[in-house]
Amino acid sequence: MKPDRFSYLLPVVFTLLFSCSLVAQSWDFIKEKDGIKIYTRKDAGSTLKSFKGVTDIHAPVEKVFNLIGNVKNLDWWDKNLREIKVLFYEKEKRSQYYLVYDSPWPVTDRDLCVDATITTDPVTGVRTIYSVPLVNVIPVNPQYVRITNYWQKWIVEPTGKDVVHVILEGHVDPAGSVPDWIYNMVITDTPLKIIRGIKQRLESK
Repeated sequence: MKPDRFSYLLPVVFTLLFSCSLVAQSWDFIKEKDGIKIYTRKDAGSTLKSFKGVTDIHAPVEKVFNLIGNVKNLDWWDKNLREIKVLFYEKEKRSQYYLVYDSPWPVTDRDLCVDATITTDPVTGVRTIYSVPLVNVIPVNPQYVRITNYWQKWIVEPTGKDVVHVILEGHVDPAGSVPDWIYNMVITDTPLKIIRGIKQRLESK
């Protein structure tokens, strides 16, 4: 059987595709402030950037995880959060909750249903909290714009005595009429504000 005359191109095509995928998924360093490194990246198929914040928190790992992983601890949450309703909570395993965010005028307020799963590596002690939209639980409220394209991941890694390496990654499509270029301008503020609030709360004397 005569080989296909294009078969010799396949390794080249696969190499190019794989290389493009790696480039699309690499993180770009943006800035460092208050000991927090901020990154963004452009994901394939989206005009909106994802974000990442990285820092070390000087506190016992249990205190760090209890603050981040317990949805009932709300003091450090975004100040624009107007309402939260806990739908389900199983300690260190899973939580489901409903959020309403107060957006500045003239932007319509947003709401979001979240399903968060918690996993722990029994060897390293690394804990991961991965959140995605929870669908078909809370009816859509016409007063709000429902966020349906969203994911967020916390990685909490003990690295020494009372030193915890924390990574926050995420992506959210605000939906509605918010232009992509405005979103991409302010997206670095999200991990910075969240992580800074946690650091200040846990590291304060």
